[in-house]
Amino acid sequence: MCAICGCGGTAATQAETSTHHHNEPGRRRHEHDPSHQHERPHEHGHSHDHVPAPEHAHATGLSAARMVQVEQDIMATNQRHADANRRYFDEHGVFVVNLVSSPGSGKTSLLVRTVKALKDEMPLAVIEGDQQTEFDAERMRAAGVPSWQINTGKACHLDAHMVGHALEHLPQLDGGILFIENVGNLVCPAGFDLGEAHKVVILSVTEGDDKPLKYPHIFHAADLMLVNKIDLLPHLSCDMQRIFEGAKQVNPHIQAMPVSATTGDGLDTWLAWLRRGHGEAEHMQHEARRSQLETMRARREALRRELAALDATLEA
Repeated sequence: MCAICGCGGTAATQAETSTHHHNEPGRRRHEHDPSHQHERPHEHGHSHDHVPAPEHAHATGLSAARMVQVEQDIMATNQRHADANRRYFDEHGVFVVNLVSSPGSGKTSLLVRTVKALKDEMPLAVIEGDQQTEFDAERMRAAGVPSWQINTGKACHLDAHMVGHALEHLPQLDGGILFIENVGNLVCPAGFDLGEAHKVVILSVTEGDDKPLKYPHIFHAADLMLVNKIDLLPHLSCDMQRIFEGAKQVNPHIQAMPVSATTGDGLDTWLAWLRRGHGEAEHMQHEARRSQLETMRARREALRRELAALDATLEA
């Protein structure tokens, strides 16, 4: 059971509903708490700010104090997995974007156009999250990119552990972009770090212009807001300025981009943002490798000096 929202159920990844693989040849492996061991650590090097969990979460039969403890345990465990994922992504120069929205925002259609535009420039992969079906993963594969489906059952969000398992079934993405399309939900995904570089919230104009103020946690947690379906604005009373002002009221640092997955309007700006993030991830990876090599060279020189000193002592 999710202690934050009360949802429950066990997530099943594509082709894993009957078996739970950890150490298959050729697959990346990851580790858990001592009671649940794997071998590929999904670890990372920096922390993220998080929006506090919604207050007054409860479950039948649990006291308020016990509920708080359960929440803390769940979030701490998720954060350990998220930090492990992030270290792995940093080491491999993978730029990771966690796409969050309500159902029907056009998130998948936007992602299809995105991967088609970028797939010839860099390695790409997609992790799809839905309660049931493999529809979205099939759409991504049809668009020409590897994709792995996570079916969460009764759970209404992905968590970092699910993402770590999904990585075992995707090709190595060194220097690429991983898109995580979260379960359609404007509430629960706000509190769960998956190890991503950025949360990107997608809001369609058909949902109304009051969503940032009605669902503030997800907009507070996001670094970028894509306002989709702007091609429908002539047929709606949606106030774009109210959307932007509401998002800035909740999160003064959020960026906003109007886009249309149907016409392609605004996609150049979105793609440029992704290319910048991808370039920064590659640069960080190269700098980390250079620093590691410098450390190894310094250590090698120190060992040479120690060996020379030992030889001199033996010859004396």
